[in-house]
Amino acid sequence: MVLDATRLFVCNCEKTMSVDPAKLGSAYGEVSGHTQLCRSELGAVETALAKESPICIACTQERPLFEEIAAEKGHNALSFVNIREMAGWSADSAAKTPKIAALLTAAALPIAPARLRAIESDGLCLVVGAGQAAFDAAQRLNRSLSVTLLLSAVEDLVLPSELEFPIFAGHVSTATGSLGAFELVVDGYAAMLPSSRAKPEFAMPRDGAKTSCSVIFDISGETALFTRAHGRDGYFRADPGNPVAILEAVIEASDYVGSFEKPLYVTYDASICAHERSRKTGCNKCIDQCPAGAITGQGDIITVDPGICGGCGNCAAHCPTGAVAYAYPTRSDQILKIQTLARTYLAAKGKAPVLLLHDASHGTPLIGAMARLGRGLPARVIPLEMHATSGVGHDVMAAALAAGFRQIVVLGDPRKAEEFSAVAEESQLMETLLSGFGHTGGRIVTMLETDPDKVESTLYALPDLPELTRSAPAPFGGKRDVARAALGVLADAGEPVSPIMALPDSAPYGNVLVDAEACTLCMACTSSCPADALRDTPGTPQLRFVEAACVQCGICETTCPESAIRLEPRYNLSPAVMQPVTLHEDEPACCTSCGKAFAAGGMLRAVEKRLEGNRMFDSDERRALIHMCEDCRLEALSRDGADPFAIARPRRTRTTDDYLEAGRRGLRVEDFLNEK
Repeated sequence: MVLDATRLFVCNCEKTMSVDPAKLGSAYGEVSGHTQLCRSELGAVETALAKESPICIACTQERPLFEEIAAEKGHNALSFVNIREMAGWSADSAAKTPKIAALLTAAALPIAPARLRAIESDGLCLVVGAGQAAFDAAQRLNRSLSVTLLLSAVEDLVLPSELEFPIFAGHVSTATGSLGAFELVVDGYAAMLPSSRAKPEFAMPRDGAKTSCSVIFDISGETALFTRAHGRDGYFRADPGNPVAILEAVIEASDYVGSFEKPLYVTYDASICAHERSRKTGCNKCIDQCPAGAITGQGDIITVDPGICGGCGNCAAHCPTGAVAYAYPTRSDQILKIQTLARTYLAAKGKAPVLLLHDASHGTPLIGAMARLGRGLPARVIPLEMHATSGVGHDVMAAALAAGFRQIVVLGDPRKAEEFSAVAEESQLMETLLSGFGHTGGRIVTMLETDPDKVESTLYALPDLPELTRSAPAPFGGKRDVARAALGVLADAGEPVSPIMALPDSAPYGNVLVDAEACTLCMACTSSCPADALRDTPGTPQLRFVEAACVQCGICETTCPESAIRLEPRYNLSPAVMQPVTLHEDEPACCTSCGKAFAAGGMLRAVEKRLEGNRMFDSDERRALIHMCEDCRLEALSRDGADPFAIARPRRTRTTDDYLEAGRRGLRVEDFLNEK
């Protein structure tokens, strides 16, 4: 992100790419072009850094050099944008200026920073492994961390004359937590005897030993202690047979002591969560899609452990209501950047834009390899770096297509393939919607690839699909508001076969079907609906429904005591989806005593049917109570001499004397107690 830079420096990198400063737009106050900005023309940067005004340099290779000069001059408003590998170095004959202008303009947008969470690590490190390899790793780590070694095997270990850290035997059975707060249970736990000679010897092993640490270094070669082990802060894992991998992990783990700040990748709004209501489980998408196990259900709501969350974004991509939302960056900031890329590129006369979503750790190096060793990115493929591409939902896809992009390519790391199930479902949903709108398919392409040549070939082979629209709606409101606005624009630009189209079962849009014969209008569904899609009408036995609000969570279906509800996943283009419609209604049942309407006729008939044969309603007088309102029912019971509040009295304790006296008088104990 560029912080209100008043001056932009661009360089053609010794004429290895074509850059026209005059055509780069007005996102910056002043644009100056150079050929050797980091060498012979470095003085221009030094002069600019002598002033307080923020500047941006369109180069990242020499970033350390420029930052060193800025530090010497006390300048802290310096930012960078990579236009060389991302745009300039390309064998494509098409003009590169539209893409360069788009990248620079988007970089100038303000981005709300994510909130941060403070983490403290005291440096306590548990090394888990076997033999000499584990011992050597523990020795290296012990130079900066406080190490304890847990050995699963000791065959090739030769002990030194001096031990710098404690050694135990055992096997980790369970592990929870994250950096600074790991909790482990160890079976076969035993301390090494100080008299160990030829090999380590241990005494009095026991199971279920509990311990805690701040860092775990796992070179056991066994199954990882955590799901999504690569994203668990403070957990380092390496192949015991790969010395290079062990050394790299040791170097990285050695720094994990002290204070750290971690972004809070997602936010959570419990008020619109559809996880559970009335002890009936509805939506579990975020829990099911979280590869790290950071999300758990807690009654009506869910909890997100920020220490475990790695920011993959699966939960936010799949959440039907937007209760879990990505905040690194926010949805509105992300979509505004996408819209700016499309608008700037098209305004600069760029042709047939394709949006390439990639991450920094995997995608950026691939693009760099393509630019240096291959043909580079096609001129019409505009890259956008994200923290994780696995969090792309259909709302972002729809917004990008509505902004003018003709295709979206989501590039991911095949080593993290388990994180892309959400993207696959969201892509399927988007393609189904586009097909229903009458548009050409193949708009969403997902690639899990590590070979830059294959990525390059795929990007150059992308078809030139027809444009959909450039009418990008403002990305304000909740997730469903943003998605519906973009989908409405895409539908208007097409020729929908029907205003109603069927969707996959996992879709967050749809209808509720009610069996009028079975429904008694008890309104249990309205009280349990988390989205306020199902509504009652005070004073009138009517069940109302707003289709635009329904997230297809299924809580109403599981709550209905009559099994009268089923879901129908679909997308309805009719404006009527925004207004309440009546699903079922009945004549009101009026009190036979005062004439006041007090229930639905169907519900009263269902009560009568269920009470058939009940001895408490075996007379006409008792059955007549069913047809009275609550006030008249109490009055009728009082007139008959019964106490309508008797049930509220505490039950009298029965004693042995009560049973003996009741037997002596030939009475049931209940009758005897009633006489008393």
